[in-house]
Amino acid sequence: MKESHRSMERLLSAMNYEKHKWLTCGGLKVVGLILGFQECYTMYPCFLCLWDSRADDQHYVKEWPPKQGLKPGSYNVVYHPLVEPSKILFPTLHIKLSLMKNCVKALDSECGGLAFLHQKFQRKSIVKIKAGIFDDPQIRKLIKNTSFDDALSPNELSAWCSLKSVFENFPGNHGSAQYQKVVDELMENFLQFGARMSVKMHFLQSHLDYFPENCGDFTEEQGHSDELLNSFERQRSQLMTSIKSVVYLTQRHIRYFLKKNLLKSSLLISHN
Repeated sequence: MKESHRSMERLLSAMNYEKHKWLTCGGLKVVGLILGFQECYTMYPCFLCLWDSRADDQHYVKEWPPKQGLKPGSYNVVYHPLVEPSKILFPTLHIKLSLMKNCVKALDSECGGLAFLHQKFQRKSIVKIKAGIFDDPQIRKLIKNTSFDDALSPNELSAWCSLKSVFENFPGNHGSAQYQKVVDELMENFLQFGARMSVKMHFLQSHLDYFPENCGDFTEEQGHSDELLNSFERQRSQLMTSIKSVVYLTQRHIRYFLKKNLLKSSLLISHN
């Protein structure tokens, strides 16, 4: 099924969504489809306010005019929303991954931060490392590794420490009561650091009160899913290695017996 507004409409209809009106939790792409936004890169990707994705010099401005509904034909909305915006849950894990991505992408290539990441995650390609593509278990390992702090410049270290504080006090079941202050410090350090703002970071900065008290449930659930996927990938890799070994040994034994039988046949022919 193609990822489109029409496909989402058919899917929700098959689920009888209009009857149940469930809360909807999904990534930014899925949220955009069900709310009727145009596909690909949009100028106004936030469904709560008029945050301009192209106004780089204003991205760290916290206050933006609110959107007065989602009307087709205005602010990148092309279809009627399939779900009320109040029913949307934006999982904090997506924001966590986006923060990590923007932080790594802003690291100075001449300093030791990127070199440390490449040495720490040797199975990850340098392209993915420079792009800041990390999963939740990898981020947790990096937070516990104090050697990474030593490889950073002063500005990078300030941003990284603020980022760790945000990760440790994410809103939800285990959130800090002073979380707004923690987020403000992160944004200030990211601005000094030169990290680019993304729409997911914008949600955290400008719409922190939008996240429900139990949004940590969704983050933890997705974190466990990542761990399961990584475990499955490791087991699959080990299984494929074992299969290759068995295939190689089998082929070797077949060649040996064929050669031995061929030699026996040659000797019998010669004897006769």
